[in-house]
Amino acid sequence: MKVNHLFIGGKWTAPAGSDTITVTSASTGEYLGSAPAGVERDIDRAVRAARSAFDAPGGWPAWEPERRAAALVRLADALDAGREAMAGTVSAQNGMPISTAESFEGAVPALLLRYYAGLAAGASGEERRVGLPRGSTVVRREPVGVVAAVMTWNFPQTMAFFKIAPALAAGCTLVLKPAPQTVLDPALLADAIGTAGLPEGVINIVPGGPEAGAYLVSHPGVDKVSFTGSTAAGRRIAAACAALLRPVTLELGGKSAAVVLDDADLDAHTDQLFMASLVNNGQTCFASTRILAPRSRYPEIVELCTAMARGAVVGDALDHATQIGPLVSARQRDRVEGYIRKGLSEGARLTTGGGRPAGLDRGWFVEPTIFADVDNASTVAQEEIFGPVLTITPYEGEDEAVRLANDSAYGLAGTVWTSDLDRGARLARRIRTGTVGLNGYLPDVTSPYGGRKASGLGRELGPEGLQAYQEFQSIYCP
Repeated sequence: MKVNHLFIGGKWTAPAGSDTITVTSASTGEYLGSAPAGVERDIDRAVRAARSAFDAPGGWPAWEPERRAAALVRLADALDAGREAMAGTVSAQNGMPISTAESFEGAVPALLLRYYAGLAAGASGEERRVGLPRGSTVVRREPVGVVAAVMTWNFPQTMAFFKIAPALAAGCTLVLKPAPQTVLDPALLADAIGTAGLPEGVINIVPGGPEAGAYLVSHPGVDKVSFTGSTAAGRRIAAACAALLRPVTLELGGKSAAVVLDDADLDAHTDQLFMASLVNNGQTCFASTRILAPRSRYPEIVELCTAMARGAVVGDALDHATQIGPLVSARQRDRVEGYIRKGLSEGARLTTGGGRPAGLDRGWFVEPTIFADVDNASTVAQEEIFGPVLTITPYEGEDEAVRLANDSAYGLAGTVWTSDLDRGARLARRIRTGTVGLNGYLPDVTSPYGGRKASGLGRELGPEGLQAYQEFQSIYCP
């Protein structure tokens, strides 16, 4: 796929610059396609288009909520019609196993659009409250304005629609900046936007690298920033938004703990544990990559996790039998292999993996890797690896399990594994993290998702995700 133009103002337009972004297959290293690399003039045009769509009389925020909701449903229908192509395109670029891509990249965007269409339809933008000490107040919800959405590569469409769906429902317009690793799937999104008949300038797409993202984040025509990506990049974006007093939502990294209680039946939940810890080849911010195991069952749990990793089918991302595909790039593979060497140098015990799988000489593959006897203070237990590497650390009693789970710079997610769900819920309430799953993990579209500490600011999904794209105005009445 060779994309020659940028999607700005509802049209495919020639880029201002001549540079392109080349994408190679994560599974083979072969050329997949290219797209223009947006420059400052492209971003200026995209912001102007979004600004016009927002500010024009009768523009997108002035539409009745039911009319906006109908447009969201049309976009969902268009995405559903192309879901197979979208899943395959994402899988080829970033190495996501195709079965995972079909469940997430091919399905979640339309699900989010329909959910937020339901919230928007018939919603009142005003309420009257009885005032104190007298009178009353009209409280209005208004769209925040033009949104700069700076995207990640690991779940590029899913995470994009964490932003697009509520922003559109609120009446905002957007400029999307896809990550350079995944610049082909946005062309399919642009086609769906055209098919759905969204007004010109409501969604604009300008791929680019960090420089383009930084320029967009600080652009004077932007009213809000929403970013998904690394904590390091998130800190830079937060600093820029702080200087501008610009609202920002940050969904950043994680190093989540899987607390296995002594009554857990992991044999019954092996598939769920695999999904919670190794989904998308470990390239997942919410993955429970720190396994905390009770000493009374420690050898058994180490054996189970080792067998789970050793038995995973590693292969081409586009093969439906594949459970672990390649990493997104050679650079990412080098990074993960560096962490594996670090784990060994710090004294962790390698029970399986640690190298490159035999017979897969092309692409960016790393074997699913398990480290046992890991000190929770060690590098591999504290830093986000973003690959198929799990650590196992023993604990004595629930209090120590909670202490170890909370002994992290991150606070995005986590899991608790138990046969007693009430017990699991009590322990989950003690973990300082934005989300926790019991005997599995999957974000719920209807509930807030986001992190604490170095995992970010703000929440996405649920009604809270809609509120992130709204501002309040109070009109005091006598």
